[in-house]
Amino acid sequence: MSSTTRRRVGIAGAVVGVASAGLAAAALAKRYAVGRIRLRPDLEAGEPFGELRGRPVTVATSDGVSLYAEVDGEEEAPLTVVLCHGYTLNLDSWHYQRRDLRDSYRLVLWDQRSHGRSPRATPEGSTIDRLGDDLAEVLDALVPGPCVLVGHSMGGMTIMALADRHPELFGDRIRGVALISTSAGKLAEISLGLPALLSKAVHKVTPGTVSILRRNGNLVDKGRQVGNDVAFLALRHLGFGDARNVSPTVVDFVESMIRSTPFEVIAEFYPALMAHDKLSALGVLDAVPTSIMVGDRDWLTPVEHSKAMAAALPRARFTEVPDSSHLVHLERPTVVNDALHDLLKRAETDGEVTGR
Repeated sequence: MSSTTRRRVGIAGAVVGVASAGLAAAALAKRYAVGRIRLRPDLEAGEPFGELRGRPVTVATSDGVSLYAEVDGEEEAPLTVVLCHGYTLNLDSWHYQRRDLRDSYRLVLWDQRSHGRSPRATPEGSTIDRLGDDLAEVLDALVPGPCVLVGHSMGGMTIMALADRHPELFGDRIRGVALISTSAGKLAEISLGLPALLSKAVHKVTPGTVSILRRNGNLVDKGRQVGNDVAFLALRHLGFGDARNVSPTVVDFVESMIRSTPFEVIAEFYPALMAHDKLSALGVLDAVPTSIMVGDRDWLTPVEHSKAMAAALPRARFTEVPDSSHLVHLERPTVVNDALHDLLKRAETDGEVTGR
């Protein structure tokens, strides 16, 4: 081997060594950071996340999907609360709301198609309008009397799709609506907390990137399984407004729900979320008491989107929750639950006053 070759090999080896050392140092720093976070006092460490259960049932949809649902709470209560979860989550994401409401109300919680315990749907069936039809069929099967609908993120969009496709249900059957961290449309225009030019670039490349990754969904899912520390740190900073004080147990709980949602499902619903536009359907909700809630640091469904919905619904009560982000119902459950109790009282009173 010539001296030139030996020199090139030596340089290459040094580069690889430095790169490997850098990766090792980054991994060590990541583990150290996560370890320090987990060592802090955690008031939620003993909370039985994912363990609260109701009576399991299935709802067969008109296109052949057997949706998983649970009926919980006071079976004889005059009002049923129907909880519709968000994108990549499942019915367990309503842990704090279920715990708070189950002693006073009849609850129906359901896993949206392709999420949680509900089976996979076809890509063609992965639309917001189809979710609205699913909700109508859940109401037909599991809700015998008046109800209040509560939706987070994609669950709120599901309620808007129901209003668009089945407006006759709002009033006598549906007595109230809560829209939490959601949007009536134009998600493809949000800044994601980035400068304008960078945000446009991200929106431009994301659909193609998601489509490419979808073709290798199994490989992506394997990578998601081994990247828990990275996912933990990312979710802690992006999903919660007060990252310093959020419970590591809560972060782990949410991360496990997201990780259990196959990437193919995430990719199949992504175009539907970006195309969602139900601002014109909001007028239907003005017939019933409505509550709109959003975290002041929500970058996925920004405050401006909730304010736009509130402007279209002059009777709605708007709550901007400080120091919280997209997962406000898990980050600030007391504030959200108080607003829900207020909504439920208004729904009960409205029904009595109008003689419904």
